[in-house]
Amino acid sequence: MATSIAPIDVPTPRQERVPTLTRLLAPSFSDCLFIAVLTWLFAAGTAGWLALLADGDTGWHIRTGEWILEHGTVPKTDIFSFSRPGEPWFAWEWLSDVLFALLHASAGLKGIVLLTAVVITGAGTILFRHMMWRGATPFAALLTVLLAFGASTVHHLARPHMFTLLGMTVSLWLIDADRRRHSVWVWTLVAITAVWVNLHGGFLGLIACLGLLVAGEALEAAWKVWQDGALWDMARVKRYGLLTSLCAAASLLNPYGWNLHLHVVAYMRSDFIKDSVQEFQSPSFRTESMMQFELLLVVALVSVGWLLGKRQVTAVLWIAFWAHNSLVSVRHVPIFMIVAAPWVASALTELWSRFFDSAHRATTRGILASLARDMQPACVRSSMWIAAVLAAFLLLPDKIMRWPADFPDVKFPVKMVAKHPEKLLQGRVLTMDQWADYLIYRHYPRQRVFIDGRSDFYGKELGRDYVRLMQGHAEWQKLLDRYRFDSVLSPAGWSLASLLKQSPDWLLVDQDGMAILFERRNKSRTYDPVPSAQQGPSTEKKAQPLSNENPRPSRS
Repeated sequence: MATSIAPIDVPTPRQERVPTLTRLLAPSFSDCLFIAVLTWLFAAGTAGWLALLADGDTGWHIRTGEWILEHGTVPKTDIFSFSRPGEPWFAWEWLSDVLFALLHASAGLKGIVLLTAVVITGAGTILFRHMMWRGATPFAALLTVLLAFGASTVHHLARPHMFTLLGMTVSLWLIDADRRRHSVWVWTLVAITAVWVNLHGGFLGLIACLGLLVAGEALEAAWKVWQDGALWDMARVKRYGLLTSLCAAASLLNPYGWNLHLHVVAYMRSDFIKDSVQEFQSPSFRTESMMQFELLLVVALVSVGWLLGKRQVTAVLWIAFWAHNSLVSVRHVPIFMIVAAPWVASALTELWSRFFDSAHRATTRGILASLARDMQPACVRSSMWIAAVLAAFLLLPDKIMRWPADFPDVKFPVKMVAKHPEKLLQGRVLTMDQWADYLIYRHYPRQRVFIDGRSDFYGKELGRDYVRLMQGHAEWQKLLDRYRFDSVLSPAGWSLASLLKQSPDWLLVDQDGMAILFERRNKSRTYDPVPSAQQGPSTEKKAQPLSNENPRPSRS
């Protein structure tokens, strides 16, 4: 059988024989994994650090954090749009926004992408250590964690959801450790939840896992009574029921109280969001990352029978729940990988043990088995190398490290915005939601936008009008007049761009292959394009709402 790794707080005999100085100075295998993945995916990748800025939401997260720091409170109503000024808005990731703003003020986009890369890579390394702690052979753990990294690249972005990846990884290890041997450490999940709820809405994933844990423990207790004739023991059910209740209560420690939970649930259940936002749609198994997800999904589902044979009902419930959610929405794929990976590695380790551990030492199988045993101690310790490499990254010249000074110009109209700032600031601009995020980053508070990446805020009707405009719907002219747009910053592929080129009411100002800038020939000056940034002292003028003849789309 494979050598089992003792619980977290009990070092193995092999670890005890390693001198302290050697442990600190000699790089461990998990350190090498962290450094290799960080370098390969971000520092030396094709797109490098810029890949983490492929989503424009980072821009409005930075500006929201700056607003919070300036006003000393979280916004309760919209501060970015001219289409819904003053409407109720949940800045439900406010703590992440503040962190982004502080990093941006001190180190620019460099600080944000480095933090993101460290959190993502750190979460994967912790996942690897969790698998090793459970007794996985290094080869099974390495294969599984590399699949998890690969499948999760779809969400390797500088957005608050990275904290959910880290939170789920740490939380599930704490739960796993407590199920093996009760410890006070599991109660730190209450404090983790209290912080997590202000970082990202993914805290509900932990609540769901804890609820399934309670159900799994109850089913496992009933199984023992039915199959073994044991006495009904509900102690574990009560323990984890209390833990679930305390974590749920801790999630109320946010500026919006229980209204945040209602908002997040409504957001996740919205048919319009599911139909219009790509990350809420089912995965397409045509990319390399989704093929890696598919491979681990198949292995995890095959492992269900093995898990039931070991009465691991909770693991089966977790895998089934998150497999379903990941097939419905691609944004849940990384969570599924985190949940399933430790159990998949354990199943693969049992197969490894049956095939390799009984082999003679002189054979190829025997050599691989011996190598796996020798590698294990170096997989479950840490050294100073991670800190040293991160320090080297920070000290190297920006040109060598290719730190980003702006968002990637292959995704955003960086050149066009830099070339025509005043034309974009003089009135109401129609542009793609992701590009609007970038305009917020570049021009807030002078710039207000029609619609941006906050898909939970704008509602079904406004979102539908936006889609009609970009597709060149038959009523495109009426919609442009209804919202009184002065300019259009259009991607080259928009159908609307072809129509505007032929319209006598619009002037083509500039085009660069990515973006096309149009300007209305006869602009209306009946409104102030910059509405008030409510809540807190401000010198900005209050914007007039859309006229009664052209009412604002109602909230869905």
